[in-house]
Amino acid sequence: MIPKSLISVADLTIEEVQNILDTASHLKVNTTSSALKGKKVALIFEKPSLRTKVSFAFAIKELGGHYVYLSGEEVGLGTREPAGDIANVLSNWVDLIVARVFSHSNLLSLAKYSSVPIINALSDIEHPCQAIGDLLTMSEKKPNYPNIRTAFVGDGNNVASSLSLGCASVGADFVLTSPESYMIPSDIWNQAIKISKSSGSNIEWYDIPKQGVKNADVVYTDVWTSMGQENESKKRRQSFQGYMVDPQLLSKANRDALFMHDMPAHYGEEVPEGMLDHPQSVAFQQAENRLHAQKALLELLLG
Repeated sequence: MIPKSLISVADLTIEEVQNILDTASHLKVNTTSSALKGKKVALIFEKPSLRTKVSFAFAIKELGGHYVYLSGEEVGLGTREPAGDIANVLSNWVDLIVARVFSHSNLLSLAKYSSVPIINALSDIEHPCQAIGDLLTMSEKKPNYPNIRTAFVGDGNNVASSLSLGCASVGADFVLTSPESYMIPSDIWNQAIKISKSSGSNIEWYDIPKQGVKNADVVYTDVWTSMGQENESKKRRQSFQGYMVDPQLLSKANRDALFMHDMPAHYGEEVPEGMLDHPQSVAFQQAENRLHAQKALLELLLG
């Protein structure tokens, strides 16, 4: 039997998403667990990381497992050595591979040739671990969850893509507000719409921020220029003029709306200085919940 991997939020059923969130809530209170006792995990990180690296390292340790950290330079994924060969070699030594990659195609190659589960810790297409942690935060902070409306303002990037799928899976409305040329890729957008029809939620797009955040319970933003897009930064700053999420824009949402940001923030672009400390901000709680969400994921795949 081929082990199940987590490459996309869409790999999970609606029931599995809820199971992960329930397990994460449990592990947040009951921190003692030996679900990964005797298990070994390889962490392959081509991209720099603070929250993802630290939260996975502690999640594995707190569940009783062991890990080895491999930087991009050490592995040379797809350059020094084909992704398929790396997957075959590591599968003989470890029980699971966590990979943070530049190219989603390398992630798919790892999954194709690996005989152990793969967790997508971020690619240029999706960031499922972030989305699951975000849903955990929403479930804790909004009494009417999942009957909420989340407005994502900015680039339809990997975080927005995974969040659209995650919101659709739990039955929450998702609104993307972006210039038309920076929408979520059409295949993921259509997939989110398909899932939303089963869960009873709505997927919408606006290009005017004030319209997008209207009646929102959550206002979410991310950097306009992601890692690997630095040569586009000037063009992107011009394209996203008027898309900054500041207290004035947040005030157009529901009075008790949450402000969320996955960090790191580019102050002066998508947010002004001090926005992460706004009274309605839960950005630092989001970061904390990455640990609990990823512990739940590890239990689901290995426990």
